Amino acid sequence: METASNSQPLLPPWLRVKIGKNRQGATTRRVLASCGVHTVCEEARCPNVGECFGCGTATFMILGDICTRDCGFCAVRHGQPPAVDPEEPYRVARAAAKLGLDFLVVTSVTRDDLPDGGAGHFAATIRAVRGHLPQVGIEVLIPDFLGSREALATVLDAGPTVLNHNIETVRRLQPFVRPQAAYGRSLGVLATAKELVSDLPTKSGLMVGLGETDDEIRETLQDLRTVGCDLVTIGQYLRPSRRHLPVDRYVPPEGFEEYRRWAQALGFKYVASDPFVRSSYGAAEAAREALKS
Repeated sequence: METASNSQPLLPPWLRVKIGKNRQGATTRRVLASCGVHTVCEEARCPNVGECFGCGTATFMILGDICTRDCGFCAVRHGQPPAVDPEEPYRVARAAAKLGLDFLVVTSVTRDDLPDGGAGHFAATIRAVRGHLPQVGIEVLIPDFLGSREALATVLDAGPTVLNHNIETVRRLQPFVRPQAAYGRSLGVLATAKELVSDLPTKSGLMVGLGETDDEIRETLQDLRTVGCDLVTIGQYLRPSRRHLPVDRYVPPEGFEEYRRWAQALGFKYVASDPFVRSSYGAAEAAREALKS
């Protein structure tokens, strides 16, 4: 593949489609700013931010905007986070109500500095949102809580619609991509969620283009199904800056179609596989598919 001067593969045509769309969604941005909430859409430089904001949707990021981990792929700032703001759940709820959402995704930075990893704050946010919007669907995209069963139970007791935890990459690359996490621990989070609430749809996501092989992608999908994961997202890794991990390859759209077929053959209830897919992209549709059965 032709490469750029810094040894990165050149951005292919199919990944240039969404450039320039970030000016959409001015109303959504104003609402979010007025409520004082963070979104992973902006903090992680998601390529879909213009499209989603233009449709009046967003993925809320709680527990502040500074992460205690420093994953090699992630654009969210890392360092020593401030104290947890007890008013944040209510600001998220007000923003969701102002946007008139019937489904939202709540994620967070990882807070290894907190005794429960922020699980109680997730639960408080779910309850605050439901206090404003009783019928709203809520997907929570959670960190691993260092594998704590008690922390996970705290979140599940609040009644999310979907429990999402990303595996992110294949087993071999975990130490390089997210050194403070663990492949087995992430699988354990998804398995434990099913043990605690057997009919709760669980979801995970992975990136491609970090150096994995297609056989390793197959293995990861199989591992996710083995722990009962119902929904999966597969998207292209895009390097946020020069300090982040380089892109090894850009998978063409037909490659993502093949991944979709593999996942569907394994029995996932919903598969989103496309270069621009991110873990919360199409979350409401995924939840509907999961809840049909």
